[in-house]
Amino acid sequence: MAEIDPDWDPELAVLSEKEYKAAKATAKPSSSSSSGKKAAPAASSSSSSSAKRAVAPSPPSYSSSARKTAVAAPSSSSSTQAAAAASSSSTKKRNAFAELMSPKGKSAKPAAAVSQPSSRPAANNESETTQTKGKLATKKPGNWRGALLEYIEHPERFSDAVLRVTPNTVLIKDAFPKAMVHLLLLPRSKAHYELHPHEAFEDPEFLVMMKREADSAVHLAAAELRRQISSFSETDKARNEAIDAGVPVDELPAGRNYCKEIRVGVHAHPSMDHLHVHIISSDMVSDRMKHRKHYNSMNTPFFIPLLAYPLAEDDKRRQTWYQNANLQSDLVCMRCRKNFGNKFADLKQHLEIERDLWVEE
Repeated sequence: MAEIDPDWDPELAVLSEKEYKAAKATAKPSSSSSSGKKAAPAASSSSSSSAKRAVAPSPPSYSSSARKTAVAAPSSSSSTQAAAAASSSSTKKRNAFAELMSPKGKSAKPAAAVSQPSSRPAANNESETTQTKGKLATKKPGNWRGALLEYIEHPERFSDAVLRVTPNTVLIKDAFPKAMVHLLLLPRSKAHYELHPHEAFEDPEFLVMMKREADSAVHLAAAELRRQISSFSETDKARNEAIDAGVPVDELPAGRNYCKEIRVGVHAHPSMDHLHVHIISSDMVSDRMKHRKHYNSMNTPFFIPLLAYPLAEDDKRRQTWYQNANLQSDLVCMRCRKNFGNKFADLKQHLEIERDLWVEE
């Protein structure tokens, strides 16, 4: 049975389907109690990555002088008013969905996703729980493998992370985002959420439901991506000018299609105990993107699009040897296809330049 390296993201622990099912059969029943869980970083929020980009050759500017004026620092009187408003609203319960969808002022520039501390259960191996090598861990409180169950059974406890709850799914922000926008879609059906994706998606009705719910989630993710980068996009220039001029929403130019910038899929061999679908923007710039396996898990055939299911029985993406090779393969830019070999730091600098150009499209 394949071992899990200590520095692996749990999404990357490769087990074959047979091993996965065998380990599932011996796993102890889970506990939905949240006691004993370690605090984990919360969802992404923007922060500047200018220090890293300082070494990049002449990175493009994000905004014209007119846009710079729009994001200039507020006067002292407006700062006082803003501070008072913040103090007044701090006692109110946060609503993550409202925050996601509410209009926001233009920022100086979009940045890599950054996680902040939270009391949420850990959804990845950033927790301090010791990993179990060679098998799936039993689902105990504090065990990172079973962390997603808390969101499924008690979404009301995590208003800072849960964006939407339907009878069939829970949509949350990824606790360790690998891009500007990174969400997880969790099915609520116990008959399916403990199965390997390959097996779960053999159920036609379940697969149709998940594709429908994922499509809806993509529109939410696209709306958030538009909020973050639209003011810097050349394609959205006419739309933004129309908004500034007070044109009614139903008469606005179409602008950029942000749904095309969102990818939807699963990892070929997930190590989390509960089925989840990644809904992620295509920038791949984040402080949580820490090593080769993080990147390759999202940018090689190890990441299987939801639309590819159901997989044929002889599909090589089912094979552990093939997916191990994908995780260990050279680092290749997903945009220009430049090969960086094993030079992860160089790739990260390059991705920030590619991100800048992508944002301005």
